[in-house]
Amino acid sequence: MNGRDGGFRGATGTAAVLTGLGAWLPPRRVTNDDLCARLDTSDEWIRERIGIAERRLAAPDVSTGDMAVEAAARAMASAGVDAVDALLVATSSPDHPCPATAPWVAHRLGLPQVAAFDIAAGCSGFVHACAVAAGLIASGAARRVLVVGAETMSAMVDPDDRATAPIFGDGAGAAVFEADSPHAEGALGPVVWGSDGSLADAIVVPAGGARGRHERAGAPQGDFFVHMRGNEVFRHAVRRMTHAAREAAARAGWRIDEVDRLIAHQANLRINLAVADALGIPADQVPSNIRDVGNTAAASVPLLLADACDKGELKPGHKVLLVSFGSGLAWAATTLVWPAGLAPDCENPAPPLFQGPPMTFEQVKEILTTKGGLPAAPIAPDASLASANIDSMALVVLSMQVEEGTGVEVSEDVLAQAATVAELAELVGRYAEPRA
Repeated sequence: MNGRDGGFRGATGTAAVLTGLGAWLPPRRVTNDDLCARLDTSDEWIRERIGIAERRLAAPDVSTGDMAVEAAARAMASAGVDAVDALLVATSSPDHPCPATAPWVAHRLGLPQVAAFDIAAGCSGFVHACAVAAGLIASGAARRVLVVGAETMSAMVDPDDRATAPIFGDGAGAAVFEADSPHAEGALGPVVWGSDGSLADAIVVPAGGARGRHERAGAPQGDFFVHMRGNEVFRHAVRRMTHAAREAAARAGWRIDEVDRLIAHQANLRINLAVADALGIPADQVPSNIRDVGNTAAASVPLLLADACDKGELKPGHKVLLVSFGSGLAWAATTLVWPAGLAPDCENPAPPLFQGPPMTFEQVKEILTTKGGLPAAPIAPDASLASANIDSMALVVLSMQVEEGTGVEVSEDVLAQAATVAELAELVGRYAEPRA
């Protein structure tokens, strides 16, 4: 399992081959100047120490699962597939402590009853999840696995902490892996991974878990956010990533000078340049997007893969070395030869999660009046539900008619979130779920 056997290979020599990539970033950009307006820091300090100019932050009503759905749908479109055997979500910021986020993501993607679970390995989670996907494929338990790295780090970071607020951003990236020959381009190579729990508190959210739960009510508010010993993390990140990357390349039969691209977790630009220098890989062979998106934790490696591929920095035949490091402490590295024909989907809107025409205001009004028995006069696009006499029973009628007419299930509780009648139509398209 640690790569000493040359990687994850099934009895018939089956390997996990990368066939699709997807990415999604929240539209809201927060620049260093935005942070400097309320924190005791400067744009120059953030750029020099971390390498970040701006980061993306999700809207308050957008969760890790929401972003995972967007990236996953794009990855499946990139791979040209509409079904998978398993779905893994790597995250440190799940929608809930329980249940896992992955089953909900699978449901939203129209993948009923597929095996789905979360992987919590901090910023190294995506590469860990890729290793698990390779194992599932090698064992024959799955032929196609969707791996997602998604994070709402803004939910875990104290916005008033100058040590952590400038670092993290939100986003999601995803990849599809399919069973194929270990000699195929895109096949994951040997995996080198490990952990050091003696440094579990180097990156930690102290409160909110089972440990210390008897003190939860009295815990300082700051203990519910990420705490990090930056200098210590820096040293261990450089040391562990360098060793794991070198070992993964060696087990793949590669000399370091044969590596065309180093794809490293985007924690800190100086960390990645130090790792590249220690390995002897030129800086121009180390793609980076941290300047524009920040540290997106488990989402960082797939986001960088999609970004580098989209920009033409990853070309068919390139020998690519992947390495990551994060809380736990945990780290992982692997290899692949970049496949031809891979086109990441990171700009276009995600494919629809269900088939059927969108609901218009006129259709909503017709249903409410003819089926719900409501008077037509108060039902205007900008009218509130209350002023339009739309109560919970009317929403039940609407949801049933939508399901009957389009085959799409939408909960009346979801419809009740609309502020106006016009938003009802939008919510049907935004939250509708395919029937199992």
